[in-house]
Amino acid sequence: MAFVRDAARAAEQIKKWLQQRLRETGRQEYILGLSGGIDSALAAYMVVDALGADALYCVLLPYRTSSPDSLGDAQHIVKELGVQSRVVDITAMADAFEAQTGEMSPVRRGNLCARLRMVTLFDQSHAKGLVLGTSNKTETLLGYGTLNGDAAWSLNPLGDLYKTDVRLLAKYHHVPQAIQDKIPSADLWHGQTDEGELGHSYAEIDTLLVKMVDEKQSRAQILADGTDPKLVDRVLSLIRGSAFKRQAPPIAWLSQPFDATHVEDPRW
Repeated sequence: MAFVRDAARAAEQIKKWLQQRLRETGRQEYILGLSGGIDSALAAYMVVDALGADALYCVLLPYRTSSPDSLGDAQHIVKELGVQSRVVDITAMADAFEAQTGEMSPVRRGNLCARLRMVTLFDQSHAKGLVLGTSNKTETLLGYGTLNGDAAWSLNPLGDLYKTDVRLLAKYHHVPQAIQDKIPSADLWHGQTDEGELGHSYAEIDTLLVKMVDEKQSRAQILADGTDPKLVDRVLSLIRGSAFKRQAPPIAWLSQPFDATHVEDPRW
């Protein structure tokens, strides 16, 4: 799809999807890493709209360099929605790991924090919860996520929404304006911003991605519209370089790939 045109219709589709997935798996709730950013905030509002506050358990996962505002915004969402939550500070975990492996660069430490957060979420899910992913379509196409970190989940309600769509649906669900207006950041180190790392605004990138991915325009067509060729090259490089992140880990099959659909069918 391209950009969402009807927020109400898209919200209703995702609402029904969330209801169906929980019902099909027999689980009781969704587990969400609530960062205080717009993506996880939207996921929280969607779940509560679909299933009520009792169906969401939020885990707030600060690190010592995290902005205090992030934790404060996450706690505000928890209070407004009336959901269960707990804070798990991952600083001691990350510091203990780094003490064993040696000093890390900011990027490597950021990846470690992303993975520790996901480990914590799956641990908290136990046997009754499903871990929600909050990576949007823009991030997934660009490979802007950590394997086995924020790019790991049980299911993802935002996966077919560009960042532009996330903003639209956040407005529709009345996510607090301060969170809608916040500069996007993974909050992995002081001063880090998504657009700073990507080198372009989400609006520019999303417009280009729709042309490249959804409309399947050629390079010549895109450049004829006046799009910066450096942006085209940058985005194309990110998409191609991160293709492995969007694929299931390969298996060296010695027989036919397994297919358990006949056993998974409840009529079997």
